[in-house]
Amino acid sequence: MLGCTAGVWPLAARAQPQIPVVGYLSGRSADAAVNLAAGFRRGLFDTGYTDRRNVVIEYRWADDQDNQLPALAADLVARKASVIFTDGAPAARAAKTITSSIPIVFRSELDPVALGLVASMDRPSGNVTGVTSPADELGPKRLELMRELLPSVTTMALLMNPSDPGGPERAKELEAASRALGVQLDVLQAGTDRDLETALAAAVQRRTGALVIDTDEYFMRRVERLATLTMDSKIPAIHSTRGFAFAGGLISYGGDIVDQFVFAGRYAGRILKGEKLTDLPVLQARRIELIINMKTARALNITLPIALFRRVDEVIE
Repeated sequence: MLGCTAGVWPLAARAQPQIPVVGYLSGRSADAAVNLAAGFRRGLFDTGYTDRRNVVIEYRWADDQDNQLPALAADLVARKASVIFTDGAPAARAAKTITSSIPIVFRSELDPVALGLVASMDRPSGNVTGVTSPADELGPKRLELMRELLPSVTTMALLMNPSDPGGPERAKELEAASRALGVQLDVLQAGTDRDLETALAAAVQRRTGALVIDTDEYFMRRVERLATLTMDSKIPAIHSTRGFAFAGGLISYGGDIVDQFVFAGRYAGRILKGEKLTDLPVLQARRIELIINMKTARALNITLPIALFRRVDEVIE
């Protein structure tokens, strides 16, 4: 009898349905992405999937070392992930280079067509789709907000990463917008933590009236450091990510990033349910939020115009 049971057991084990694996690839650290990862899991839950119950999420964190992303992507491919979620353009590019068969769902602030991730927003081909926001389209609007907040300022600076391939085009847009506003715009370059300190020191030396921070992934992952540096330098600054304002920066204006992770989680769940990736157009998350840190405004002796205050979505006291 025992021999019979032992002989049947392997067949029964093989009959158990295999739990799908979802890869999660990010250039951030796990500690810096707690709320974001929770948003992704919420999106999966909305489509009927719960981690460790009927799906397994395999997290791979590059800890701000983007050169590690290709190896981490290859590890998820070896783990036979059913779908790979990528946080940020560098992670998406790394995953796309490693696999052309496993579905990839990206979340990025930048234009995925310009990045070469997809050929079309409406009908993505190949194995890539995802969620984007108009963050890189909002640069001129951030410039306008700083001009409205600081009408007497005539010189501003744009902080850019020299290694960002889309940076020069965005810089041209902002330079044109600054001329229309009657503001001189200096371009400061930073791609490392030491560069950030040098750039802020240069802004202080030039008596820059305000700083507009570009939407490069490097700056997305340095919100706390940027908030500290701009406050120490006493330079009013605007960033696209809400974490900047919550970390002590003056203003953030951009898409609701947690919502983007929720949407990406839903896309991953729909792919697990059998929907074709080519039937899932790149989703443009259009919810934009303006957040102002009033404690920082007071420390910088800035009075918020009533017209601007009425458009604020959230005030941090």
